[in-house]
Amino acid sequence: MAEVVNLRTARKQAARKAARAVADANAAKHGRTKAERDLEKARAEKATRDLDAHRRETE
Repeated sequence: MAEVVNLRTARKQAARKAARAVADANAAKHGRTKAERDLEKARAEKATRDLDAHRRETE
C-alpha cells in the first residue's frame, strides 16, 4: 500500500527548497559574509596606516 502524503506539507517543503536554491544562488553571485567584509576593511585600513607611516615629512 502507498504511503499517505499531506499535500499541503509537501507543497510547503517544495516552496522552501526552491527559495533556498534561489537564496544560495544569490549568495554565491553577490554575497560575502560579514566576516569577509570586515576582514577586507581591516586590511585596507592597515595598508593605509602602513603607507602613511612610511611617508616622509616635508616642509
